[in-house]
Amino acid sequence: MRCPFCRTDNDKVIDSRASQDGFSIRRRRECLGCKRRYTTYERVEEMSIKIIKKDNVREPFQPEKIKKGLALACWKRPISESQIESIVSGVESDIYAECEGEVESHYIGELVMRHLQKIDQVAYVRFASVYREFKDVHDFVDELQPMLNTPRNPNTPQ
Repeated sequence: MRCPFCRTDNDKVIDSRASQDGFSIRRRRECLGCKRRYTTYERVEEMSIKIIKKDNVREPFQPEKIKKGLALACWKRPISESQIESIVSGVESDIYAECEGEVESHYIGELVMRHLQKIDQVAYVRFASVYREFKDVHDFVDELQPMLNTPRNPNTPQ
């Protein structure tokens, strides 16, 4: 590691700790040339995931797009920003755990819907209507039918 001050390539690690997120290590280093101290972070290099769109175009995975779609679906619903972040994190974790290299966009949409259905049924249907490109009211009914056939839990948000 090169010292950011004197550019000498000779240092020693003084202290190492896991960072707050648990996915990186924080290291305090001391340059053996100028004796100044600095901090570095070591992270696992994440593989890049490409999304295969409906038209077979491939583009880099962007969790921000999921968040934007969720924000629209959850608009004026009792869903906090932290819940939306939690869904995005869950979907992202699922993708990195189950996929390697490329993943089809429909799979990501299904993951989002699976996570969203647990939180809010109205937001779920809103997201599904855009994601599945509903054409008419029958598409809504078809999507809602499984939910209508299950008994209502009074503790579940509406």
